[in-house]
Amino acid sequence: MAHIIGVLDRAKRLVVKVGTNTLTGGEDGLSRPHMLGVARQIAKLVREGHQVALVSSGAIVAGREALKLARNGKDIPFKQVLAAVGQAKLMQKWDALFSAEDIVVAQTLLTRGDLADRQGYLNARNTLLALLERKVVPIINENDVVATEEIKIGDNDNLSALVANLIDADLLILLTDQAGLYTADPRRSSTATLIPEVRVISDDIMALAAGAGTSRGTGGMVTKVQAARLATESGVTVLVAGGTTDNVLVRAAHGEAIGTRFPSSRTRLESRKRWILAGLGGKGAAHIDEGAAAALQRGRSLLPAGIVTVKGPFDRGDSVNIVGPEGKAVACGVANYSALDLQRIKGCRSAQITEILGYHFGDEVIHRNNVVML
Repeated sequence: MAHIIGVLDRAKRLVVKVGTNTLTGGEDGLSRPHMLGVARQIAKLVREGHQVALVSSGAIVAGREALKLARNGKDIPFKQVLAAVGQAKLMQKWDALFSAEDIVVAQTLLTRGDLADRQGYLNARNTLLALLERKVVPIINENDVVATEEIKIGDNDNLSALVANLIDADLLILLTDQAGLYTADPRRSSTATLIPEVRVISDDIMALAAGAGTSRGTGGMVTKVQAARLATESGVTVLVAGGTTDNVLVRAAHGEAIGTRFPSSRTRLESRKRWILAGLGGKGAAHIDEGAAAALQRGRSLLPAGIVTVKGPFDRGDSVNIVGPEGKAVACGVANYSALDLQRIKGCRSAQITEILGYHFGDEVIHRNNVVML
């Protein structure tokens, strides 16, 4: 058996994300055989001593199935109705399948707002870690019933990366309807070949992944690569693999070379920096000039004089992207000022902040202690 050398051989704490297409087998409703396969593999890993958190899609499909509705209606209130009905049905199915394996499960519903708040982040982390220590499998989904467009994470690929960041996982496994990332779309190109490893998530890699999901899912390969970027920045190795591949989770956790591997791009970060990175991919961004980018590289703070444009909304204390002059995110940090405030003080000297705003939260837009370089 071929093995990957390194973190996969030592992977103890895992996050497994299962998408709608994997859970339905490509049909219009949840597939018990497909869900059973996932449950049995996770149960085996738990019995072997692994800690496993499961990020599960499928609530909206389960809601449509329960209400006997066709695939129509994409507005948020309609989806929230489906999610409210379907989440209960989804958990019933998971609970029955895991109970047959003598595994206890716990439901956890999160939004970006829960993780953006430092206290909420720590509370969620402590609860999930306590569950894992007791060999309970947390089943995690976005809280679609209360989430608004502003606080939605939007897809469970990125949610799973945030969870991997949250619990300091060794490995994130994203199951999909393809065997991994290919050189082209294998559904359209007969010459497409599987890419076994991606060490740098470049623009070319993002272009390969770009494309829409199916009518059942909310993501596609592009959201998986986005999630891989976030997770690897947090020190987590990521695997994208086929959900129908035989015994895929056990083989991956045991270190077998399977799917596409995205090795972690840095060593583990301390908890506060992981929390800052949990905001990566949010809507807020500060676009900076070359001088500010160079200053950040030297370990300096971000000052208002270096800001060119601001993309909101975000509030004081939110984690925002810092985008360099070439249009790429170069860092992530906690803002001392809201997007509205930054619109007014961008390009100005720090000494002018009080004069312009009438108040002052510090000379720095983002202090160097609250910056994580990417």
